[in-house]
Amino acid sequence: MRSPSATAIARERTARLAALTPDERVALAERLGEQGLTSFMAVHGLDRRAAVARIKATRRLGRRRSASAEADAT
Repeated sequence: MRSPSATAIARERTARLAALTPDERVALAERLGEQGLTSFMAVHGLDRRAAVARIKATRRLGRRRSASAEADAT
């Protein structure tokens, strides 16, 4: 008995996702996001507010302000 290849598994996953309705895709994205946040909270020993704040802070690290964004702000 042979195990399925990574390519076959990827094709199956793609087919399952393609069969979802837009509403189902949004629900899946929300569920996965919530699961990720829950895992982050558990690993780092944080409550929801602190975890969200830390994630937002790390998104800003290393980013430079855009010259076009500064021009729009004036």
